[in-house]
Amino acid sequence: MPRTPALTRALSLAAAAAAAIALAGCTAGETAEQSDAPAVTASEFVTDGKLTIGTGEPAYFPWVLDDAPESGEGFESAVAYAVAEELGFAADDVVWVRTTFDQAIAPGPKDFDVNLQQFSITDERKEAVDFSSPYYETTQTVITIEGSRAAGATSIADLKNLSIGAQTGTTSLAAIESQIAPAGGAQVFNTNDDAKLALQSGTVDAIVVDLPTAFYLTGAELTGGLIIGQLPQTAGTGDEFGLVLAKDSPLTERVTAAVDTLRENGTLDALAEEWLASAAEAPVLE
Repeated sequence: MPRTPALTRALSLAAAAAAAIALAGCTAGETAEQSDAPAVTASEFVTDGKLTIGTGEPAYFPWVLDDAPESGEGFESAVAYAVAEELGFAADDVVWVRTTFDQAIAPGPKDFDVNLQQFSITDERKEAVDFSSPYYETTQTVITIEGSRAAGATSIADLKNLSIGAQTGTTSLAAIESQIAPAGGAQVFNTNDDAKLALQSGTVDAIVVDLPTAFYLTGAELTGGLIIGQLPQTAGTGDEFGLVLAKDSPLTERVTAAVDTLRENGTLDALAEEWLASAAEAPVLE
């Protein structure tokens, strides 16, 4: 399985741990660092001896490169293989499936063990599915295009008399309402694509998205795209992304333990540094 040098280095300790456990005759999928978590038998995975991971159809940069999660390239693809290694699975024992966003978080049986496609952890969603602990926390970012009334904005005050929109039901929309409070109210769109089209047509002056999406839209999809800046990180304004599992999955504690280990040993930070653009390019607005 192709991997970047940084990913290989970040996972070397986990791979060594998995090998040691195999020699000791432990259950497949169990690691020494997670020995306090309940044991998981092979039959509790979707496919015995495999870790089945779901992602979107398609999966987008910078989360997955070239819509090829099996490459290990892109932030979420790299995180998925890091979690798999931590659980004791070789890269060749990872199986990828595709789901829509809504299918993954709907109640009922799943055809995956874990699924990651920027799922924000919310209490409402926890009623239908389980989440791991967060592997990434976003900041909310204001973007626009050249020629827009928002192009010269350098502060939150500069945004208050402008038309600003975001996708419905998102933390981005909540951040507009609570932190910018534009005079005309927040403009609501069904999807980020709809918000982007409104920005391109001049229907709105700016839109708010999470930071990785901001870098992608301004760099790849918006002609003359500009990042105005990040909104200050306060409670409730940053999305925490978690891996989705079936409700009451026997794997939830072990997957959470794997994510916690990757956070504590610096692997998640290293992968974010490698695959997500630097926040230094997006100043914090005051």
